[in-house]
Amino acid sequence: MESFNLFCILNLLGGLAFFLYGMHIMSDSLEKIAGGKLEKILKSITSNKYKGLLLGLGVTAVIQSSSAVTVMLVGLVNSGLMKLSQAIGVIMGSNIGTTATAWILSLVGIQADNSWIALFKPDSLTPIMAFIGMLIFFIAKSNKNKNIGSVLLGFAVLMFGMIMMGTSMTPLSNSPRFAQLLTLFNNPFFGIFIGALLTAIIQSSSASVGMLQALALKVDISCGAALPIIMGQNIGTCITAIISSIGVNSNARKVAVVHLSFNIIGTVIFLVAFLIGNTFFNIEYLAQVASPAKIAILHSIFNIGTTILLFPFVKQLEKLADFIIKEETNEKAIVLDERLLLSPELALIEANQKLIEMTDLVKSNLIYSTKLLKNYDTKRALIIAKNEQIINNYENKLKSYLIKVSNKELSEEMSSDIARLLLTINDFKQIQNIATNIFKIAEQKFSNRIDFSNELIEDLRIIVKSTRAMIRATQGALTDSNIKLAQDVEIYKQNIEDLIFKARSKHIQNVQYEKLPMEFDYMILNLFTDLDRTTEHCMNVSWMILKKEKDKSLTDFVYAW
Repeated sequence: MESFNLFCILNLLGGLAFFLYGMHIMSDSLEKIAGGKLEKILKSITSNKYKGLLLGLGVTAVIQSSSAVTVMLVGLVNSGLMKLSQAIGVIMGSNIGTTATAWILSLVGIQADNSWIALFKPDSLTPIMAFIGMLIFFIAKSNKNKNIGSVLLGFAVLMFGMIMMGTSMTPLSNSPRFAQLLTLFNNPFFGIFIGALLTAIIQSSSASVGMLQALALKVDISCGAALPIIMGQNIGTCITAIISSIGVNSNARKVAVVHLSFNIIGTVIFLVAFLIGNTFFNIEYLAQVASPAKIAILHSIFNIGTTILLFPFVKQLEKLADFIIKEETNEKAIVLDERLLLSPELALIEANQKLIEMTDLVKSNLIYSTKLLKNYDTKRALIIAKNEQIINNYENKLKSYLIKVSNKELSEEMSSDIARLLLTINDFKQIQNIATNIFKIAEQKFSNRIDFSNELIEDLRIIVKSTRAMIRATQGALTDSNIKLAQDVEIYKQNIEDLIFKARSKHIQNVQYEKLPMEFDYMILNLFTDLDRTTEHCMNVSWMILKKEKDKSLTDFVYAW
């Protein structure tokens, strides 16, 4: 009789490794196939908890990981892209969505003599899926089709790992010691503890459910023993969100608290019902031997049942999180949340939002610095200096963040978006440098008590007024992807260039005839140059907005054709 030995343990660990890697490949490829839909779905979320529930269900069913969704939610709430009340519905939906994995894995339990049905057994289906996936991946030219091939390959690797785990446990079916160990699972509290511990270690409820299904193939374990383990697995999967909530603001930590409390409350309710039902009603189903399909059924009943019971109490869960996690005063905001790197698409949404915040500060600094030319104000000068430090911080963190995003596997469209964002960051940083130069000229004018001629003041007034309108249009075009404002920037640029050319010509003539001091001459010419350079950088930004819209229209036309 074959005994459970070191090689069985190695096969079990190897099977688990294949399982987790296959799931990673499959979920990553499915997310890429989704393309730009996540952004549209995210923007459609309102305070409507039903939409959040459906979103959580759909996204988790696609990427096959409730832990990844919850970690993403921590990042979204931390960055301000989502409210806690919206996240709670998504958490509940993700608990239902994760049951899809158990149903896929239940294929390993197919038993039939019919050749067509037997074809869907993993032993038969896995090599077919692997071969088809390999052909699609190597023959396909488009990234979308290659991702379809990767999905099939990932699924084949996942199922192969499942088969390996099942094979490694074969000797246990005849082991008297293991049979004695299984009696411990009759204690539901022990089952919950084991399920929670195992899932917390491997940080994947899908993997731990898969291991339970693989075990059920080889040894007799009752449904009554499997249910508490499943309850514990849902508690154990919260460890990922708890770890990800370290170092975030209080609202983001509340996401992890809601996730944990939701699963603990659900476990307590079901445990009480399980104990009462098993004691007084002797439920026959719980005494039956568990199969992969029955485990999938139990997993679905628990997750769907918990959601149905607690869904009406979303506000109460939010209040519970508020009670456990107190609001912090003077909380330091994190500019960019690296948890969103789990989804490069969401990371780009976050980067774009923070870029808009940066550009708003740059716009303010340029407007403030031009106002100082007329009336120097110490308080406004301090605001400009403070904003400049914040802008530099935005620039450094944004560039670093976008480089990390670019290291992920991206579509051509997302790679182009990163390039555009980096160029836009550079252009607005140059505008900030110009604002600093104008601020220094205003400071020099004030400290040296220099007075501009009435003619120069009038020329500058018209130029500065148009420059302020142009920077507002540029920032507005970027914020709202407004094509009309982007087109207006070109009109402003041409108008300002004409005004600067005329004003500079007048100034040169005045220098020749009035013999103005050399320092004064340089100061005015530098001011004209800075204002002229501002138009160039604004035009660069508007041109990229127009190009993006043109590329998008071309892509839509090709797909429609």
